[in-house]
Amino acid sequence: MSTPRADAGVTPGTSSPAVAPVAAPEAAAAAGQASAPDGAPGGRFGSLGPVGLVLAGGISVQFGAALAVSLMPRAGALGVVTLRLVVAAVVMLVVCRPRLRGHSRADWGTVVVFGIAMAGMNGLFYQAVDRIPLGPAVTLEVLGPLALSVFASRRAVNLVWAGLALAGVFLLSGGGFDDLDPAGAAFALAAGAMWAAYIVFSARTGRRFPQADGLALAMVVGALLFLPLGIAESGAKLIDPTTLALGAGVAVLSSVLPYTLELLALRRLPAPTFAILMSLEPAIAAAAGFLILDQALSATQSAAIALVIAASMGAVRTQVGRRKAKALPEVP
Repeated sequence: MSTPRADAGVTPGTSSPAVAPVAAPEAAAAAGQASAPDGAPGGRFGSLGPVGLVLAGGISVQFGAALAVSLMPRAGALGVVTLRLVVAAVVMLVVCRPRLRGHSRADWGTVVVFGIAMAGMNGLFYQAVDRIPLGPAVTLEVLGPLALSVFASRRAVNLVWAGLALAGVFLLSGGGFDDLDPAGAAFALAAGAMWAAYIVFSARTGRRFPQADGLALAMVVGALLFLPLGIAESGAKLIDPTTLALGAGVAVLSSVLPYTLELLALRRLPAPTFAILMSLEPAIAAAAGFLILDQALSATQSAAIALVIAASMGAVRTQVGRRKAKALPEVP
């Protein structure tokens, strides 16, 4: 969030959501698809290399979130989410041109739940960053995918990573969220829970829909859900030319551009490596908050973010080791 950073959680073709616990929401959907949308600018961005593509996507997401925070006084949190989802949905529909016929009721049910999770994740996250700094908000949000990984793996060593993450949250909260708005922290944690749901249903959608069709349709579902809320909060402000232009910028930075960059990266980069890189998102968010929003972090908050990043990386590496051990042939 995303961020939403708005915002791979599951290796395509598997049912375990624990392989890449902190991958960006945007990438989770992209990884679940068979291939890039037609016209994806692979040649334009391919020279960056897969690691460069991932980092560029993460920077784009978090700086898009920072732009969204600066837009909130003009359009409100719900209005910003509405603009992001609507513009991104229109772009995805134009690029992907998803096929509407030939899908079962279960297919549509999956994509609707995916869209609900997407809308909830974005809406809750933007409510959070409207109340607390961007870096701590992303750090708390990351706990959702991290918890999903720990619970799904059922390995004792992951209790260490969970404890490390909880220590980071304790530092971040000042022992009771005295340094952070409690409502903002609660919204960030709820966004993390929706992020975990997003990861699960992005994989299911990817198995049921070709290419990026499921992602585009889920975007439409999320946009339709938020449109009445955005109109109720912001009304005619949403069609103000300046607000609309800034909202389009948020959609491109937080959704469209990261989808493309991360999808291209996942063609050449193992999902676990991708997830480790995406563990750096809280740090990128803190940098974006400092550079764009002048949100400086204390030494304690910086240490807390570092602990959560370390826990996320540790959880991913544990999963990598487990998968490699399973892949080794037995010695007679």
